[in-house]
Amino acid sequence: MRKPFMRNTMALLIGAAMFSMAALASAQAPTYPDKPIRIVVPFPVGGVADTFGREIGRKLTEAWGQPVVIDNRPGAGGNIGADIVAKSAPDGYTLVIGNIGTHAVNVSLLPAMPFDTIKDFTPIVHVLDAEGLLVVNPSIAATTVPELIALARAQPGKLSYGSAGIGTTSHLAGEMFKSMTNVDIVHVPYKGNVPAITDLLGGQTAMIFATMPTVLPHVRAEKLRALAVLGTARTPALPEVPTVAESVPGFEVSNWIGLFGPAGMPPAIVARLNTEIQKIMHSPEIQKRLESEGAKFIPMTPEQFAAFQKAELAKWAKTIKDANIKVD
Repeated sequence: MRKPFMRNTMALLIGAAMFSMAALASAQAPTYPDKPIRIVVPFPVGGVADTFGREIGRKLTEAWGQPVVIDNRPGAGGNIGADIVAKSAPDGYTLVIGNIGTHAVNVSLLPAMPFDTIKDFTPIVHVLDAEGLLVVNPSIAATTVPELIALARAQPGKLSYGSAGIGTTSHLAGEMFKSMTNVDIVHVPYKGNVPAITDLLGGQTAMIFATMPTVLPHVRAEKLRALAVLGTARTPALPEVPTVAESVPGFEVSNWIGLFGPAGMPPAIVARLNTEIQKIMHSPEIQKRLESEGAKFIPMTPEQFAAFQKAELAKWAKTIKDANIKVD
């Protein structure tokens, strides 16, 4: 008679433990936050991650009545700041604005990583895609993507594209374009977007695959010619400009940013952050700003954002391997 009793007792204990854990998780969200939150931005002040990280911090402070401190920790392609969060307590009070580099590209590009891109983080919410543009110097005799492909094939190794540096999104987008169109264009890396765009304006390079905010003013001033959008849909900022995918099916580059926390965060806190930040990004004020700067918000649950990140990891791992891209 003891075995059934023991089984029943064990079942009751397990059930009670599960109930206690569920109760704890549900209780954590209503009391969160009860102290200041730190959002680490692993990039310099002024970039898109910093700008919108500060907007989110300001709005969360207004909504929750707790200070949200933005902590810029640039270096190592964003890995320094991201590593701080990976090794923090998973209580929702230390978060990071990660991007395509820190959470999709660096692991395939750099010889060593201080953290595991998947295992050491909790994906919380997709924040935005900074739309990209393929633009050329007006001296280039191509007004469409098919014309550019034909020109590059007729002059193999003659056309060059600048980038913000080896392994940056502008570099990887160029390598993907080369691979998918079978053209021979020459990569010219720079130390940042500013010198790359300066040389493009001067005609030292032929084209660049750049984030829209960095080149849109030059397009509007007719100093550069926009051939295509790098994402899957046309942008309201330049509705007449087609996507690369309209000529090269399957081409897509999303220069995205998102909010992550350390691994093991309570689901209730993750859900609360996701809901509040989605509300912020849907606000008319932020939507207007996104549209004017050539960016967009794509609503995702934490689970959808995690799946998106894994797909990005696989895509860029293949691009980096196929192009034999290495960073010393």
